[in-house]
Amino acid sequence: MPAADTRAVVLVEGTSDQRALETLAERRGRDLAGEGVSVVSIGGAQSVGRYLRHFGPDGLDVTLAGLCDAGEEREFRRGLERAGLGADLTRDGMESLGFYVCELDLEDELVRALGAASVESILEAQGELRSFRTYQKQEAHRARALEQQLRGFMTNRKIRYARLLVEALDLAHVPWPLDRVLAHVAP
Repeated sequence: MPAADTRAVVLVEGTSDQRALETLAERRGRDLAGEGVSVVSIGGAQSVGRYLRHFGPDGLDVTLAGLCDAGEEREFRRGLERAGLGADLTRDGMESLGFYVCELDLEDELVRALGAASVESILEAQGELRSFRTYQKQEAHRARALEQQLRGFMTNRKIRYARLLVEALDLAHVPWPLDRVLAHVAP
């Protein structure tokens, strides 16, 4: 849980999102704790309402921001509306509140930003390129685009790879939702 001197909270679905944002902040030379910012993994989008009530205007009343996958946008939107932070919110309305949506998910954003060749290099450096090649040969994955295969391969490894992928990013080409959510809670 955030420290008593927390002035802003970024709500994210899971640990991989938390690690990615904390790593990006570090790479940008930001000390989130020193700024009074906490990135909080809420354990799935279905919990967003509870966290919004706790940290929002009817709770601790800190600055809020958030990051979610496209498939969970509706949950986040409803949570924001139920917490009294907006009505009939569109994606633009969510963004004006500091809540950003990854097009498919975090891994998709990172794979697109890095490119497939860079992601394969990271897999190779981690000793997993051979496992990935085996994954690619499986019938369920053969016809998928390389980027989709990489995203799928990382599904059970996303906590591990969140930091590695963000560390490899060119800071001039950070995925928009990650960049904007951290900008929203900048001092």
